[in-house]
Amino acid sequence: MRRSSSAGRPAAGGRAPRQRAGDAEQLGFEGMPERLFVCTPSKLGAYADCPRRYRYSYVDRPAPPKGPPWAHNSLGASVHTALKNWYALPADRRRPEALATLLKGTWVREGYRDDEQERAAYRRALGWLEAYVETLEPDSDPLGVERVVAVKTAVLAFNGRADRIDSRPGPEGPELVIVDYKTGRTGLDTDDARGSQALALYAYAAERVFRRPCRRVELHHLPTGTVAGHDHTVESLARQLTRAEETARDIMAAERAVADGADADEAFPVAPSPRCGWCDFRRHCPTGAQAPGKEPWAAMDRPADG
Repeated sequence: MRRSSSAGRPAAGGRAPRQRAGDAEQLGFEGMPERLFVCTPSKLGAYADCPRRYRYSYVDRPAPPKGPPWAHNSLGASVHTALKNWYALPADRRRPEALATLLKGTWVREGYRDDEQERAAYRRALGWLEAYVETLEPDSDPLGVERVVAVKTAVLAFNGRADRIDSRPGPEGPELVIVDYKTGRTGLDTDDARGSQALALYAYAAERVFRRPCRRVELHHLPTGTVAGHDHTVESLARQLTRAEETARDIMAAERAVADGADADEAFPVAPSPRCGWCDFRRHCPTGAQAPGKEPWAAMDRPADG
């Protein structure tokens, strides 16, 4: 942000200007609470997968340029947006024949090998959507579609955008359900739903935003038409929240270390894995650069991916 030419001069009336966040010297007061770590599921997930990738994404400025867009991400984004727009239609227009227009209007073309692969991906996605909406009740509106939920704890200021939040009958009244659409790998099961920190944080936040119980989380895999679900308890949500807070503390400690002069590579070490070949920052990471790189369309050639 551009500073005013009057920065550093007393304001009218002889008052000194308020010190800005980010200035070289900051006033501190003993006993003040530590700043909250502002985060999303993707931000926490980036650090959990590889601290070095987190640093490239969120710490280094300017950030290293990413590689080319991925076709499987384009496909997933297109399907997600088409479903969002499906629910934006009046109930009497939510018919399978509307999907082709919706998908064309949201289609992201980046990353595909050629026109033939892109056309095949479009036909595949349209088939998923047509089969999926047959399982939906056109007259039933979710409580939220692409809904942002947020919550603060002693450590976190969390916010995230849930694909869908349903309200379903429960034994003691309406209960919320977090629904997450998946278009990638197959084989999703209850363990994936139970272990998803993102889904648990969505549920924790939604319960506080809407003041209704939210314990059920579901992964809806469009390529196979399967649903992997899990019913959390208060205790299991608390455990996931604790894990997220521990990750946040680790991140803040690493960021403070770098600010105090520590080596950034040591504060944010690389975590080599098969994911290195798919990393947006592989070319800038000495370790990642040793892994064979994937073509932007590579996932489209794997039967398990969409």
